[in-house]
Amino acid sequence: MPQISDIMTPSCEWVSPDCTLQDCAQKMKTLDCGFLPAGENDKLVGMVTDRDICIRAVAEGKDPASCCAKDVMTAKTYYCYDDQDAAEVCNNMSEIKVRRLPVVNREKRLVGIVSMGDLAQACEMQETGETLRDITAQLKAQKKAA
Repeated sequence: MPQISDIMTPSCEWVSPDCTLQDCAQKMKTLDCGFLPAGENDKLVGMVTDRDICIRAVAEGKDPASCCAKDVMTAKTYYCYDDQDAAEVCNNMSEIKVRRLPVVNREKRLVGIVSMGDLAQACEMQETGETLRDITAQLKAQKKAA
């Protein structure tokens, strides 16, 4: 299984905790994503999801133009390291029940995002490669036997 740095989405943007939810939603639309890390003083301080905006703001009658990311974001930040094994991260994501994680380097600087989709594609590619190796080995064995 590859390392997270091999499969993560390396370019990611983050928002300030003081960013309005309207600005967060517009950024999500532009980036075609449903998740934005929130950072302050070059540190990860939370995560804002499209679900946070819907459930914790809009459904509660809060004004997205004046409500800030810090008012709805999930402050408990899970993350993984870019040099971790993808299988380990996949297991961790399953245990903590999240669909995506910020990826940090060992200096804890944000370097990317990894999603279940990224992990699924990596697993599929690995399985495809293993299947191809098995088929090739079988063909080689058949040639030797003939």
